[in-house]
Amino acid sequence: MSFEKIFKQKYLLASKSPRRIKLLKQVGFDFKPIDSKAPEWDTNEFKPIEILKVNTGRKANSVLSKALKKIIIAADTIVAIDKHILHKPSNEKEAFSYLKMLNGKKHTVYTGILVINPVKKKSVFSFEKTSVYFRNLSDKEIKYYIKHHNPLDKAGSYGIQDDFGCLLVKKIVGDYYNVVGLPMVLLYKMLLKII
Repeated sequence: MSFEKIFKQKYLLASKSPRRIKLLKQVGFDFKPIDSKAPEWDTNEFKPIEILKVNTGRKANSVLSKALKKIIIAADTIVAIDKHILHKPSNEKEAFSYLKMLNGKKHTVYTGILVINPVKKKSVFSFEKTSVYFRNLSDKEIKYYIKHHNPLDKAGSYGIQDDFGCLLVKKIVGDYYNVVGLPMVLLYKMLLKII
């Protein structure tokens, strides 16, 4: 299959995430973003991959009726440390507790992607994981970040691509774009299989 077909295809992104929108625009995808408004499964009782499968499925199914001939892309990102799964924080207090938990430690960022081709009635799910190492942060730095950089719309309470967010991270091992919220090479390989 010729890779050019990927860039001739029209897509529906089941997300209004500015980070995912920016990444798809960056490589030249023809897509429309739609806020799925699907409830995310916010739990610590299941493994990260099981949660990602549920959340991407909910997001994709909520926009399925609007897809027509467009291919649906649904993604979900979660942060895991020890046995804790850190979704988007519900308030600044929770954001502070999340960032304190990550402080000076290694955690794992998982992004699951579900791609559906409604014309061919095919779907494929996959995921990426990346190890992220935080440097040691002072409480003042954490509070500054929370006050100025809107952690409430980000899994784990931080964005690596933010102006100040890049100063939280000492190093990563794996796919940088996975930490941003959409592993592009993985998505590309999935589209090659489904178009």
